[in-house]
Formats: sequence, structure tokens, C-alpha cells
Amino acid sequence: DVEFSEVRYGGAPAAFLRAFRATYLALPINLIIMGWVMHAMAKVMGVVLGTGMWTSIAICLVVVLIYVTLSGLWGVVVTDFLQFGLAMLGAVLLAIFAVREVGGLSGLIGSITELGGGEPTMLKMLPFGEAAWMPLTTILVYLGVQWWASWYPGAEPGGGGYIAQRILSTKDERHSVLATLWFTIAHYVLRPWPWIMVALASVLLYPGLEDAEIGYVYAMRDLLPAGLLGMMVASFAAAFMSTISTQLNWGSSYLVNDIYRRFLRRDGSETHYVLASRLATVLLAGLGALTAATMGSVEGAWKFLLAIGAGTGPVYLLRWYWWRINAWSEVSAMAAALIVSLILQWIFGLDVNAPSDFALVMLLTVVLTSVVWLTVTCMTGPEDESVLDRFYEKVRPTGRGWRRVSERVGLVSSDRPLSVSFYYWILGCVVVFTSLFGIGHLLVGSTAAGIIMLVCSVGVGWFLWSRLSNPESLSPSHHS
Repeated sequence: DVEFSEVRYGGAPAAFLRAFRATYLALPINLIIMGWVMHAMAKVMGVVLGTGMWTSIAICLVVVLIYVTLSGLWGVVVTDFLQFGLAMLGAVLLAIFAVREVGGLSGLIGSITELGGGEPTMLKMLPFGEAAWMPLTTILVYLGVQWWASWYPGAEPGGGGYIAQRILSTKDERHSVLATLWFTIAHYVLRPWPWIMVALASVLLYPGLEDAEIGYVYAMRDLLPAGLLGMMVASFAAAFMSTISTQLNWGSSYLVNDIYRRFLRRDGSETHYVLASRLATVLLAGLGALTAATMGSVEGAWKFLLAIGAGTGPVYLLRWYWWRINAWSEVSAMAAALIVSLILQWIFGLDVNAPSDFALVMLLTVVLTSVVWLTVTCMTGPEDESVLDRFYEKVRPTGRGWRRVSERVGLVSSDRPLSVSFYYWILGCVVVFTSLFGIGHLLVGSTAAGIIMLVCSVGVGWFLWSRLSNPESLSPSHHS
């Protein structure tokens, strides 16, 4: 995705953007993610095994390094497939034991409702209102701003390497679309609920914990019999290695392909670059461990990452739909988002761990970042016509934002109309949200609402799957 910078843009600004973005993603962003994953794993191992927090991390890290450096992307894909199954099985089993310990679903619902003062505010699917744990402004930011305005790996407006490395490993476009649809459902619908149920049970089982994140690990230690506890630890190790292998492969590809090979050593052999990638992988693993050692909270790191990416999403989206976006638009958006969010947190004292402060940081960062990149776009010249023409001929982007270029080159978009893509996007959102909330309603006792939502999800999902499974719906038809 960073190499794309020199396809969409041209000249020195495009080269600078490629180097800037590769460095930004491979080091600060990548290290924050690896740091929180290692930090979480260290908590699990420290409580369950009673060993030094970093001993187990070192063992897992060595295993990951061996298979990532030897097998690259293929090893990441194959091991992720197995590790996802093991991690999901462990999460589901723990959820069953945790809910059983607090009296089943009815006991969990009743106790949580009592904890909320008789009003089931903690169990609402959409908690509109001024609840202390989720103010109205915060839920509105999550639902109305974050998804398009903020960039973070795995949820990248306008596309990114986190998902692209999976898309590019499929055999054709149809498989890539269906695989991405499956990833979205697995990631946003299937994975969260076992975690949520254990979290709710741990609120009741371990009230008043200074470190609330450790309640999940206590539930593992106290509720699972020895054999299942061993499998659960293995599932955590699998989840840990799956994520770290992805991050190491992701980060080293930026360091080698987009910095070292592009700017420092352009005439090396493939053997030379493979060796460089292995060294980069080891370097990133070490830096990730150092980051984890200085990290205080997994939740805080995640919100910090959201904040420093706020406001960049519109640029990444519009570069596909508006010819006027240039390389400096992206550079200014990334720089402004980072600077503004850090100023708000470090100088003005806003704490992203506090729900209301998090919403304020997000909103201010989005607004100020948007002002900066729009100003920079207007003050800098557009990309050279030859660069825009070449990009249009290669990609055939959709929408009126490229009409000037399409008329100049005498071609029209080869893709389905933008309205059809938007329609498919809406259907995909319906599938995800009705599935997510449908399962949730069933778990908290709202059976009728849950069944209606799941039936809606299945119907819309079947229609969307049938449309996307048809090769003709994905095959471009070129017209001149």
C-alpha cells in the first residue's frame, strides 16, 4: 500500500510520501500495536503460569521469529488459519465457564442490572444517554466519526496494507472480495461476544480490581480445570503469535521494500533482500518488546492509536475519488493528526482513557487535521497530468471526481457505478450490525429482537453473497 504512493502521485513528493509513510507505519504505529499485544500476553503468562512476565513472551517471540523469517507471508497465512480456530475455541469455552459461575445468562443479566441501579444501562446495545462509562458524545464518535475519519491497522478508510496482504494472497478478485467479507464478519461479529461475556462475568466475580484488564486472566486461572486451562493458555499463545507474525511481516515489508530497497540499495540480489528482511524482523521484535515494557494499558494504547490517526481517513478515501488530492495532502494529514493529538494529550492534559476526553480529542483532531490538509491541498499544485492519466488508465477510478481526467484520456470507468458499490457497502454494514446486535440480544434475553435481527442478517447476507459470488458482478467491462 505504500508503494501505491508512487502510482497515484509522481515526482519527489510521491517518493517522500512513500518513505515518510513507510517509516511512520513500520516504527511508531507498528511498535504500538506489537507493544500492546506483548503487554497483554505478559499479563496472561504472569498470572496463569506464575513466571516472570517476559520469560514466556521471549519463548513465544522466538517461535514466531523462526517461522516468520523462514516462511514469510505464506507462513503467516497458514499459521493464522490454525491459530484463529484454536483462539476462538478457547475464548468460547472460557465464556461458557464464566457465565455458568455467575448463575448462567439469567444470573448474569440480573446481577449486572442490579449493579446498574436497576436500569440495564450496561446491557443496552446502543447505550444512548449520559451513562458515566459511555457518554453520549463518545458513542456518537464511535458510530458517526471513527469509522471514516480515523485510520488504524485493520480498519483503514481507503485501503491499507493490513488487509491488502491478505487480499493479495488470494488467487483472484472474487476470492479476495469474499475473503474480505468473511474477515469482516469473523472479526466484528464472531470474536467479540465471548470476550464480552467473560468481561461482564469478571465485573461480578472480581469487583474493584485496580487493573480491570486482569479480570479476564483471573477468570481463566480460577474457573478452568487444568486441561482446559492449558488449552486456553495455548489459545492465547496462538492469538499472540498470529498477531505478532502479521505485524512483523507487515513492518519488515515497509522497512525493506519501501525504504531500504527503494532508497538505499536498489541493485541488490533477491538473496540480499531476504536477508535484510530477516534482520528487519528481528529488529522489530526487539523494539516491540521494549515498547511493551513501557506500556501502561492495552486500552489506553488502542485509544492513543485511534487519536493519532484521526482526520487522515478522508484523504485516504478521496484519493480514489477526486483527482485533486496530491502527495502533500496525505503527508500534511498524517503530520497534523499526530501533532494535534499529542498537543491535546500532553499539553492540554486530555486523557484518552476518559470517555469524554477521548471523544473530544477525536473531534478536535479530525476538525483541525481536515483544515490543515484541505489548506495544503489548495496551496499546492495538482499532480502532473501525465501521472493522473497513467493512474486513471491503470485503475479506472469511479465517480465524477475523475471526469476531467477521463474526458482527457477518452476512457470511462471500467468498474460498476459508484452507486452500486455504495449499495453493496450498505448491505455489508447491515449484515455486520444485525449479526452483532442479534447475537447480543439473544445473550441478554431479548429473544424476539435477536431472532428478527439474525433473520435479517441471513437474508441480506445470502443476497450479498450471491451477488459477490457471481464473477460477472466483479468483472470489469472496458469501454472507450
